[in-house]
Amino acid sequence: MYQINSGQFSGPIEKLLNLIEEKKLEITELNLAAITADFIEYLKKIEQSKAPELRFLAEFVAIAATLILIKSKSILPSMELSGEEEKNIKDLEERLKMYAIFKPAMALFKNFYERKNFSVSRQLFLNFQPVFYPAANVSQESLKERMEKIFSDFKQFALEEEKIEMPLIKLEEKVAEILKRIESGAGNFNNIVSNKSKAEIIVLFLALLHLLKEQFIKVEQNNGFDDIIIESNRE
Repeated sequence: MYQINSGQFSGPIEKLLNLIEEKKLEITELNLAAITADFIEYLKKIEQSKAPELRFLAEFVAIAATLILIKSKSILPSMELSGEEEKNIKDLEERLKMYAIFKPAMALFKNFYERKNFSVSRQLFLNFQPVFYPAANVSQESLKERMEKIFSDFKQFALEEEKIEMPLIKLEEKVAEILKRIESGAGNFNNIVSNKSKAEIIVLFLALLHLLKEQFIKVEQNNGFDDIIIESNRE
């Protein structure tokens, strides 16, 4: 579990846990949905910074995608997820729970490390000078042979590459689609997302939030899981 931690930003799991702790929330799918916007705002800030490398941002983007999936599922309970998507959500929950358990221990080990003068051993050997004491049958040659055998075994496992092409779904196109559907009188969100893929539903939902933020539309939802009625906000 690689984590980034500098003066400007921290790793995605650590940041996500901090957001949960700040709001005094339990680690659940519902609460992860509630802090999705905060995490994405943080992601935007570090993307604007020159400090993080793209390979570090990949983990942030992957977790943000899972959070958007969780958010979409909480708002659209009828949306079916694949087994892999369900596994990713559960995996994120477990990673957060494990990180919360180990976080205090990390601070303790950090203090040990900063002393730069410590060792861990049995009480009998306390204060003894540490030495490397290999078995009698261990030599440089035998170690070299073993390492060469390990690398030789690794060569058996040829890496297979698979190219997966996915259609690009543009937010701008989905914004235009929602506006067109409203003008034609079909302003029900369930009708708009009917027969769409999960990826399209998520982008359509983001487009809906964008239009709502810019006050191009107004929405109404009588109860928590009812259909979302969309109307134009133009006079």
